[in-house]
Amino acid sequence: MVDTHQTFVIVGGGLAGAKAAETLRGEGFTGRVILICDERDHPYERPPLSKGYLLGKEERDSVFVHEPAFYAQARIELHLGQPAVHLDPAGRTVRLGDGTLIAYDKLLLATGAEPRRLDIPGTGLAGVHHLRRLAHAERLRGVLASLGRENGHLVIAGAGWIGLEVAAAARSYGAEVTIVAPGPTPLHGILGPELGALFADLHRDHGVRFHFGARLTEIVGQDGMVISVRTDDGEEHPAHDVLAAIGAAPRTALAEQAGLDVVDRADGGGIAVDAALRTSDPYIYAAGDAAAADHPLLDTRLRVEHWANALNGGPAAARAMLGQDVSYDRLPYFFSDQYDLGMEYSGYAPPGSYDQVVCRGDVGKREFIAFWLREGRVLAGMNVNVWDVAEQIQQLIRAGAPLAPERLADPTIPLASLLP
Repeated sequence: MVDTHQTFVIVGGGLAGAKAAETLRGEGFTGRVILICDERDHPYERPPLSKGYLLGKEERDSVFVHEPAFYAQARIELHLGQPAVHLDPAGRTVRLGDGTLIAYDKLLLATGAEPRRLDIPGTGLAGVHHLRRLAHAERLRGVLASLGRENGHLVIAGAGWIGLEVAAAARSYGAEVTIVAPGPTPLHGILGPELGALFADLHRDHGVRFHFGARLTEIVGQDGMVISVRTDDGEEHPAHDVLAAIGAAPRTALAEQAGLDVVDRADGGGIAVDAALRTSDPYIYAAGDAAAADHPLLDTRLRVEHWANALNGGPAAARAMLGQDVSYDRLPYFFSDQYDLGMEYSGYAPPGSYDQVVCRGDVGKREFIAFWLREGRVLAGMNVNVWDVAEQIQQLIRAGAPLAPERLADPTIPLASLLP
């Protein structure tokens, strides 16, 4: 039973934390809600940082989860620019960077993730960038515009979603772009060779150069500025700026210091939580990029770094904190926009988990749906420039029924008719 004498604390001022705070109030919680944010900006969403905002199509204010006045109106106490530096589960307190000690009845860790760093010479040069925070996007937006005006060259380390989206933005400004990646195609570990090649062709069509099967070994500078990069196969590429887009690591330091169970980094890392997003401490929960949750439908522990997981996971954790019966079984979902290609991906099909990829539609025109199958069962689906089908794809995944691949590939057969 919750009442006005309880204090619920949320550590993390991203989408998951902001939506959790909103949900606590929406579900009728009348106690104190305290939201701790290590950034000075109000909670914001991250997709625009590599999409609309970076492209100059969206204004800065559009990225925020709520209007600033919302928090005072909802009686949500904000601590902006104050990181949580120590967590004491025994005393149920969290200490902030300025020494403030906050007691809690229940706590949500929505600490997110941080960009992985290149461990090579030259990373301290002025033209080396990461993209995770609003301040990063503000700086990078100006850099891309400048590169476009001056016919400058951006080298991107990594061919994942962030790297590809920034490449598309850079080309829209007119910058030259080279992507260096260890795999044989973009997104190789996510989409496999079958669909990774599609994104390589898309970017080549827009003037991006790829250097696959290689890693950066040095960023070469002169007078403090980037002039080129070197790779482990002995090649050198001209560069004025470099973006490190080699993935993100969950921010688990606070959980580890407090003795909570965490997942080994070799297995993806993250704060270990059950299907109700509870950690190994009964008064502490975790959600968003930092949480590695037992997924009741997929029967595996899963950490998902995408917008939809923060959007839905934060509220699920809030309801669990209120004592509601929660089983968080949302399928992984993410989307991307690159040039004239828009896509949505639903499900989970890591390398080695599927035995067939089936496409319906016109792959050559980049208007199709791809399905990853195992023994005829749909594990995941990606719709490319085909809309209003994500819900049906997710229903096919949840149904788990074997399907004839030829029927799945036939665009004249409505997806709804394939549902059991």
